[in-house]
Amino acid sequence: MPIAHHTGRCKSGDLEIFYRRLGNRALTPILFAHGLSYFSYDWLPIAAALGTDRECVAVDLRGFGDSDRSPVKDYSVPSMAQDLANLLDHLAWKRAIVLGHSMGGRSTAYLAAKQPQRVAGLVLVDYSPDNAPAGSKRTAQAVAGTPEVFPSIEDGMKYFNSSAEKRERFKAYLKPVAGGYEVKRDPHFRNQFRKLLDTGERPSIGVDMWQVLGELRCPILSVRGTRSDMYAPETVAKMKAANPGLRVVEVDAGHNIGGENPEGLIAVMKPFIAALEEKSHERTA
Repeated sequence: MPIAHHTGRCKSGDLEIFYRRLGNRALTPILFAHGLSYFSYDWLPIAAALGTDRECVAVDLRGFGDSDRSPVKDYSVPSMAQDLANLLDHLAWKRAIVLGHSMGGRSTAYLAAKQPQRVAGLVLVDYSPDNAPAGSKRTAQAVAGTPEVFPSIEDGMKYFNSSAEKRERFKAYLKPVAGGYEVKRDPHFRNQFRKLLDTGERPSIGVDMWQVLGELRCPILSVRGTRSDMYAPETVAKMKAANPGLRVVEVDAGHNIGGENPEGLIAVMKPFIAALEEKSHERTA
């Protein structure tokens, strides 16, 4: 059954950013940012579970889902982080708990580092600045090989090895175009990975994310999938060394923790959120 929620759009420079909103306004709200092969819809089950006493918003990052694509291909970390800050202003949220999965971890971490007054706590889901080789290869091949158009939704589901119960998800993830359906993602990303496979040249994100991690002063929960091919076990020590305030927990899942084991992710997030609320209460008491 689809999860009831509201949708909206907010201005961010010359773009409009799409978001999905649910929950009850009470405690510190949560903002969810997706990874490269995902979009806002994917966070609805977790948002619904955590939104019983707070508002939750899942955003489509620029170039993804129903958000606008940048006409100048500006997908820099600072610009995507500023989109999140503009969304917080639009929602009238002074502070929020911010969660970023994979690629979304870059923009959420940058927001927390550069605008610390806006972020009560940061949850990084299977994200580290160093992607493991196996996951990098898998992602590059999957994104570069994505057909420009799928003849049907079922063809798209087959490409992504999806089960039949995810059809509603793919109806939202694929956009009707001439000849069939396309993934709601700027082809810029596919072209970048094709260039990587052809030439070995990695696109520059223009930001030292290890330095950004070191700048963070808010509480940080780093969630690693035990079977992740992106966040390697040996990177855990490097993450902790980058920021002593960062706490690492593991959930039985691969890279897509929220999709594979939502209950496990919720279970590790709840005590982190409770601790943030207690700290907030102490600060205002």
